[in-house]
Amino acid sequence: MTNQQNMTPEEEKLWKRAEERVGFKRHLTTYLIINCMIWLIWYFTGGHYSGFTGIPWAVFPTIGWGIGITFHYFNTFVFDEGSAVEREYEKLKRK
Repeated sequence: MTNQQNMTPEEEKLWKRAEERVGFKRHLTTYLIINCMIWLIWYFTGGHYSGFTGIPWAVFPTIGWGIGITFHYFNTFVFDEGSAVEREYEKLKRK
């Protein structure tokens, strides 16, 4: 672990982004493991029989949690909040 008290503001930003990315990777790993278990439970409790006509119950937690994972991904990797704030700051500074 690094000593965060001696970090420059730029290093603090990078540290925060690194923490966010690690958090996303942990969230994704948990999602994959738990959803594999959910689908295995569905399968081994008889949900895979050919007479089954309908939507497997395991779809609902998979889709619901998948939506959360998608938002987490976009928040972590696509929408860089810092750069938008910096652009707005530079715009105001030029006025």
